[in-house]
Amino acid sequence: MLGGGAAASGQKKVVSRAYYGQAVSGFLVSHPDQILGVLAAAATFSIDLTQRDAWREQIHLLQVALASFDAKGHIYFEYSVPRLGKRIDAVVILHHVVFVIEFKVGERNFNRTAIEQVWDYALDLKNFHETTHHETVVPVLVPTLAASVILRIETSAHGDQLFVPVCAASAQLSDVFSKVLSLSQAQHIVAENWNAGRYSPTPTIIEAAKALYANHGVAEISRSDAKAINLTTTTQAISKTIERCRAQGRKAICFVTGVPGAGKTLVGLNIATKYVEAGALHSVFLSGNGPLVAILRESLARDKVHREADKGRKITKGSALSEVKAFVQNVHHFRDEYLSDETAPSDHIAVFDEAQRAWNLDKTADFMRRKRGKPNFAQSEPEYLISCLDRHQDWAVVVCLVGGGQEINTGEAGIGEWLRAIQKSFAGWEIHISPHLQDEEYGATELIESMNQGMLHLQPDLHLSVSMRSFRVEHVSSLVKQVLDIEVAQANHLLSLVSKKYPIFISRDLPTAKAWLRKKARGSERYGILVSSQAQRLRPLAIDVRSPTDAIHWFLDDKDDVRSSFYLEDVATEFDVQGLELDWTCVVWDGDFRYDPSGWKHYSFVGSSWRHIHKPERQTYLKNAYRVLLTRARQGMVIVVPEGDESDQTRRPTFYDPTFKYLQSIGLPVL
Repeated sequence: MLGGGAAASGQKKVVSRAYYGQAVSGFLVSHPDQILGVLAAAATFSIDLTQRDAWREQIHLLQVALASFDAKGHIYFEYSVPRLGKRIDAVVILHHVVFVIEFKVGERNFNRTAIEQVWDYALDLKNFHETTHHETVVPVLVPTLAASVILRIETSAHGDQLFVPVCAASAQLSDVFSKVLSLSQAQHIVAENWNAGRYSPTPTIIEAAKALYANHGVAEISRSDAKAINLTTTTQAISKTIERCRAQGRKAICFVTGVPGAGKTLVGLNIATKYVEAGALHSVFLSGNGPLVAILRESLARDKVHREADKGRKITKGSALSEVKAFVQNVHHFRDEYLSDETAPSDHIAVFDEAQRAWNLDKTADFMRRKRGKPNFAQSEPEYLISCLDRHQDWAVVVCLVGGGQEINTGEAGIGEWLRAIQKSFAGWEIHISPHLQDEEYGATELIESMNQGMLHLQPDLHLSVSMRSFRVEHVSSLVKQVLDIEVAQANHLLSLVSKKYPIFISRDLPTAKAWLRKKARGSERYGILVSSQAQRLRPLAIDVRSPTDAIHWFLDDKDDVRSSFYLEDVATEFDVQGLELDWTCVVWDGDFRYDPSGWKHYSFVGSSWRHIHKPERQTYLKNAYRVLLTRARQGMVIVVPEGDESDQTRRPTFYDPTFKYLQSIGLPVL
């Protein structure tokens, strides 16, 4: 099979994700120029001398290393990893092992970045490529000018048959193959079946934004298994509404609901990128989440600079950032722009992320009076934002991405305010909802029942019911809900399902938790410490929520930057991480939210003491803050409940012990 091709006649057609694929026996007798021709013909970028010479070197080294394995394997060059926007130099299947090989042509050293790169590739296949899940995977780094080293060949502590990256000189490649194969025996991998395996990744929102902005389709970077409602189906449902409204001159609002981590923001980004360059269909992605907007803009700009550099073109990050700002906007900046400009926006499609966090009438009116000199402003933020799109004489579509139980700040209106605005001022608009918008956690049940049913259009495809933040297990968000609702029996049952693939520990010791994070993370998997914004008595643990964290550096910078999450010094609150995720988290639980047999007790730290929070609204915000913090991890987390200090009246053990014992009673193991 050259260049991927199709399977034998009568079989299901399989398009390879590699530029070149061939049995090792065929690869060994092929002339390098023939292989180069296939690679060059399949490439989607211009081939310069550097790339040609790199391929020639890799072909030579692998033909030498595989000479004694001629009848036992298959080889793929430039194997696509869409989630990471990269290609693996070579994937070699020998017997029962998948070798993932990264060459650094002309390099002498085994640097950390290169080791993490090949580890990331191997992790991606292990986690997201269906036919690699249960196979032995060995990442190998080969700097072509490196001197021979002592080969370190060992499996990782995770028990998933993924090896620690092997660092080898060019002359040691054959030894790597032999030594790994001698360690175990298993059923031979059938290369054709392996290549036909479904690739179903669950990217982080940052990875997804970069892939979509680089013109990858959502189908390439998202799960497609039968257990998850396909994100493509939800996107198509919205697209059909957009196309119909455009054709018929109508206006509509669509509510996309879903559990935390189900992919709502991914759907919104997909819609926005799909129509961002489409003339009259121009769209904009809006969010009131300042850290999310800043992080997405920065990551997209950095990525664009790198992609252009790979093509031999140089652009400044400033120019890249300028372009990105038109695509991802802060909803408040959008709002302010059309206060002074009363014309219709250039956008016919507006995607509002975390729409439940839009401001209610009181907060909007107060802000307009104090900050914008408009003393008689009489619209809530949802009503005003809809009115901007309603200025179009022909058609418009608003897409609201809605998370249930995630309002975390004073003045956030919840989803009911959007419905009230439509009912009050925009009777001609259609309302498209999923049946789940009537669930209790969205707080809109009674309002929906009282509305003109002729305006409502029920579309089940607008709900995403399976969390995809944690690709290891689907029940994490449900488990967190049961924990916060003090449903012990249900939480214990869900924990028994979750813990098999998604470790959750509790601890009283922060250094122990930090060590656990560092041990669990592989490659460039990101980890960090999360705390409630009300957690003001963690300073003895060197955690000060009053010291602001730079979210861009915390989420995007590397392990050598002290401001990054990897350093485990700066912490992030619910305001920093809502809508985002990490691979591994440590949630440090302060005395602001305390377990009591009669129900949760809510506190804020004022002056030098804790004070009860009595307002139901603020109690809800605090509970939702912990809901956000406990649903950020993709692969596992540890919850630290400090022991407290009897000599400190603000940190007495009685503030913490009941919470720890409650979590322990659910069945969470102690680290």
